[in-house]
Amino acid sequence: MAFGFCLCLALLLSVWSTIICDQIPNGFHHMECRDRYFMIAVDLSFAGNEPRFEAVDGTGVYPITKQYAAVCGYTVSVLPLQGQVELRASYFSCHTDNKDDEVFSFNFNLLTNHDGMEVTYGLNKTCSPSLPWSPREVTCEMNYMEVSVRSDVACPTGTRRDDWNAAAQTAYTSATSDWQVMFQTAEEQLMPMDLSDAHKQGYVFDLTDGRLVFRTPYGQPDSFSAEVNGVPVEVVHATLFSRQSWVVLMVDLVAACSMYERSYDDHGYMMWETPEVLHPLVSGLHDTHVNIGVNGELVEEPVAEERGYIVAKHNSTLRISIPYNAEGAYRKSVVNGDLYEYYIFHLYLEQISMDGDHVDTRLRLHRTLATPLLQRPVFTENRTVPEERTFTVYLGNVPEDVELSGGELNEHKCAVPFTNASGHTFAKVAYPNNTHGYILKVPFDDPVVIQQFSKEDESMKHMLDINYTLTVLPENESYYHLASVMALTDVSPPEFDAVCSESGIRFKLDHRPYDYMWYISIGSDLLTPELAAQHGYIMSNNSRSLLLEVPLFTFGYEYKDISLKGFIGTFEILIRDHEKSEVQRSTIKTCQFASTELIMCSTDGRMTVVADLSLANPSGRIPARTNLNDKYCGPKEADDTRALFSFPLNSCGSIIKLGKEYVTYENEILFSKNHALKNPLASSSEIDGVKMQCTYPLEGLHRLFSAYRFESDAVGVGRIVHPAHSTKELQRPMEFIAVLQTPMPATRRTRPVLVKPGYRGNVQHIKVPRYLMNPSKGVAGSS
Repeated sequence: MAFGFCLCLALLLSVWSTIICDQIPNGFHHMECRDRYFMIAVDLSFAGNEPRFEAVDGTGVYPITKQYAAVCGYTVSVLPLQGQVELRASYFSCHTDNKDDEVFSFNFNLLTNHDGMEVTYGLNKTCSPSLPWSPREVTCEMNYMEVSVRSDVACPTGTRRDDWNAAAQTAYTSATSDWQVMFQTAEEQLMPMDLSDAHKQGYVFDLTDGRLVFRTPYGQPDSFSAEVNGVPVEVVHATLFSRQSWVVLMVDLVAACSMYERSYDDHGYMMWETPEVLHPLVSGLHDTHVNIGVNGELVEEPVAEERGYIVAKHNSTLRISIPYNAEGAYRKSVVNGDLYEYYIFHLYLEQISMDGDHVDTRLRLHRTLATPLLQRPVFTENRTVPEERTFTVYLGNVPEDVELSGGELNEHKCAVPFTNASGHTFAKVAYPNNTHGYILKVPFDDPVVIQQFSKEDESMKHMLDINYTLTVLPENESYYHLASVMALTDVSPPEFDAVCSESGIRFKLDHRPYDYMWYISIGSDLLTPELAAQHGYIMSNNSRSLLLEVPLFTFGYEYKDISLKGFIGTFEILIRDHEKSEVQRSTIKTCQFASTELIMCSTDGRMTVVADLSLANPSGRIPARTNLNDKYCGPKEADDTRALFSFPLNSCGSIIKLGKEYVTYENEILFSKNHALKNPLASSSEIDGVKMQCTYPLEGLHRLFSAYRFESDAVGVGRIVHPAHSTKELQRPMEFIAVLQTPMPATRRTRPVLVKPGYRGNVQHIKVPRYLMNPSKGVAGSS
């Protein structure tokens, strides 16, 4: 009782004052009774940046400062990763109401600053430990050591006889009726002191109904450090004694805790070590058992194994290994030039051992394990499929407390999320391991993408430099990750845009840097300014584009569906490669044209004519009644003023005029048989009809209807001559060396109304070289 009395005198530090407290709203705090302590956790969002606690008992209110907490059995920790401030109070802490070591009542105040005003909140709880007390209990808290022993524990056999004898001798010679304490270090025994003096130095001794409690902060002058199996251990060895008459009462109290800092390996483990035997009076050599927990709560052994917690024994040293990312660990991203991370694990360890007297000791230890800064590289992966013509870039391994807030694409700033008009997309992908990634998509043809033709690869190179802006939360620290991606695509041959006009077709080609890989042709001929002038095309070419206007009826057109209403004209431009001159692409444009008159001279020897007969028909005769030189060759279609004829060149009485360089086929549209051509050599001025001519260059002809075939490399040049035209206009700038007329049948042939198919009669075979070699001999008719 004297011991308890002395302690109470030492704790009369303040007087009671009445404080009116508010209540903390629900959801912002949590209070829990654990096996050996009481815990309060308050959200930092409510408590603020500088929360403070006060202990309250019947004697007053006591601010829990850092030093006061270590002396009185409190541990206050601000845990930013958990977003909490936590208070742990030992069941034997200074201001706890203890009833028979079974019921413990706590009263605390939380002081916060809200809107510049300090507000006090009352927190109280009554706890009953669910676990029975062991004969000897040692707690190694973050800021203090505490040992409690049952009052009826016998003198331990672990104390060395010399140490015990020396302590007893000192106690006997200096003992008084008041309790005193004597500290022993590894080298010597210090002089005894009264408990009041010990309390002034930060030591607390308390006697409850059934236990003797001793508590001391770390680093006290009377503590000493020892190295056990290479592990640093802090030890405080105190002997309490009191002399009653001739009897000296002595109690040996030893607090010993491993001070191993921490270590880590390259395999992703945080490690902590403690000797199996910290001190002979703390832990014994028999039946040592270890349990691991986190955040002040032990877990069952199967759960610990599932989480990857490892306890290994090596040379009487226990090594605890915790994976960085194990359940219960906390991680934090940090920007320090690069992106780093560190892990924190709040280790809770229980070590149960039994000494030679079969007295078990239960040691509970709180330690915070933390890794150094570890590089946390995010990575980019180019997932682009060139055929999709879109950059697909994956940014991965992004921690959960880091988010993408913006970036630059080829130095063009962009915010996240992108606007719909930008054409860029970002998709977030989350993973079970608390990481996430982002998928960026940018089309190749987006204005921000740099495009450059690679002569070496003969491909188009698309380039995108990406500067990701990543923000670490909640500090909003920015980290920049750079990535460059490139894709090659096969370059496509150029392609013209084409539009129809009344007079022909217009083609336009926008130049590209790599268009030199191909050339443009009309048929097999290379398109050049000279070729365009030769065929009557209108061409302009500058650094930006090529414009080509192809008038109707010029070289290169194909015609079909010819009627009086109109016809379809098609023109084709070819793109060829230089190496093999193979066609790589073609631009074909087909247009519907209308024409009052037209004449077409095909390469296979057919003349097609739509002629306006109004000038040759002053008396109002019907065009459907017209015919060619062969009166049995009538029109295929006719209206009030026009007629359509289509016939082989070697039929219908066509006249063949052969010159040195050209051959001309001529026929005439007549209204009656009286106007039929009597003399093929007669002057054209005597004919009351409409003349039609098709002229072909001899150098392009392969056959002149030999074996009923006509072959020409090019279409002929057609001409329609009305009777009102002068004779001079009909003449061609050439000298004819032969004039022939195709045979006409003597009997009438039946023909459908308005339509008469062409007739292929027997034709004089003309060998062109003979006439070219003998220009002086004219031929006047058929043989």
